[in-house]
Amino acid sequence: MKTTSILSVVLATALLGITVTPASAEDNYANYVMLKGGIYSPSNSYDLQNYNNGSRTSLDSETGFAGEVAAGRYFLPNFAIEMEAGYFASKGSAAAGSGDAKLQVVPLVATGKILIPIGQFEPYGLWGIGAYIAKLEVDGNTSSSGDSTEIVFGFHAGVGCSYNFKENMFAGLEVKYLWAEPSFDGQDVNLDGFITTANIGFRY
Repeated sequence: MKTTSILSVVLATALLGITVTPASAEDNYANYVMLKGGIYSPSNSYDLQNYNNGSRTSLDSETGFAGEVAAGRYFLPNFAIEMEAGYFASKGSAAAGSGDAKLQVVPLVATGKILIPIGQFEPYGLWGIGAYIAKLEVDGNTSSSGDSTEIVFGFHAGVGCSYNFKENMFAGLEVKYLWAEPSFDGQDVNLDGFITTANIGFRY
């Protein structure tokens, strides 16, 4: 996966750029790392050709796990840039017939955040772009059972709020919507949906 290796190098370089940028004396705790855990809620069902005995089948996407690790830096009190890597998944089940499909995604994304500090609270809006390494595993398809991995670029936007319970520690909630559509063997699968997470972070 040459493309995946390139994306990994780009992400690592971006993370290094965030974390080693010198901070002035007034920039204490300008850098941060954060863990996010929650759910991925797909917005749409998707269709697969030749799913059960050569038929076209609509699969209902189910809510699945989502988790991310992020590293970011405040460039202004109300502006930060964040790099994230993570994982989310969903299953698709046919309304009739046997078999199912599992979708697993590794996002590598860059996010800009506009923040509004209000005391210990920090509500924010976010937007960004990223690469999504998506793997589709199909079971029960007599003509094309197996799995396929594709990389697609997409966008995301959302809102969140953090609470600073210590000078260098915070927790919060975040909701974002993503738009991406990989194609597996000529079959488009829509990744559009909400990722909702609870977050905990550490500033340094």
